[in-house]
Amino acid sequence: MANYFVGDIQGCYDELRRLMDKVSFDPDHDVLWSTGDLVARGPGSLQVLQLFRQLGDAGRTVLGNHDLHLFAVHAGLKRPKPKDRQQELLDSAECDQLIQWLRQQPLHCHLPEHRLLMTHAGVPPQWDLDTVLHQSAEVSRTLQSDNYLDFIAQMYGDKPDHWDPNGDDYQRLTYTINCLTRMRLLHPDGRLDFYSKAGGPDGEGELLPWFSHPHPLLDRYRIVFGHWAALMGRTRHANAISLDTGACWGHWLTFWCLENDTRYIEHAHRSWG
Repeated sequence: MANYFVGDIQGCYDELRRLMDKVSFDPDHDVLWSTGDLVARGPGSLQVLQLFRQLGDAGRTVLGNHDLHLFAVHAGLKRPKPKDRQQELLDSAECDQLIQWLRQQPLHCHLPEHRLLMTHAGVPPQWDLDTVLHQSAEVSRTLQSDNYLDFIAQMYGDKPDHWDPNGDDYQRLTYTINCLTRMRLLHPDGRLDFYSKAGGPDGEGELLPWFSHPHPLLDRYRIVFGHWAALMGRTRHANAISLDTGACWGHWLTFWCLENDTRYIEHAHRSWG
């Protein structure tokens, strides 16, 4: 058995299938773990969702910011982004079923036997393991509820940008989504920054990547994440496993095998950014 973790696929279905062939992926024995953003820029969002749903327990994913945005677009709460290529998915007879399946997916995956966590964007340095598990589960219950669109309609925005365990339900849920699906750079006091366009693992000025702040959980756990294509897989912490390598921007899709700590890549056909 092998556990393969893949960075943001974003509808790059052909590259995904070629990588699965390259590692001889066998769903009877192997598991494919996605860091989220199954959909968006590439032309194969429908096929990617179909594949993961068909894989069953052999295909696991967390939710990314583009996956959450799809819920809003599907419900008519937001317009599709101009560069997203999801119309085939939205027009599909399977769309409602696929959205329902996607809503059941978590914001984190926890492999305690390997001391490993996976989220889309990372884990804020002020959170311990119990907080990650609790907050992620709280968001999942909301997204799986009958009135989940009430929350989806309100989840957009850059506030709150700091953690307040005594905040109201909306504040805790929105901060959790902002951290686990959108986080990149932090201010020295731990506040989230959503405005800097700097790329790379060194940050910009006083702003540092979340994994460069003192992070007790990261010192004990490997945290697998995507979301940040500009890193191109590079971090300054051995336990921060970055896997978004910009397949939809014309770079490559990356698998990381847990068992042998090896990366496998497949160059993209073209840029869809």
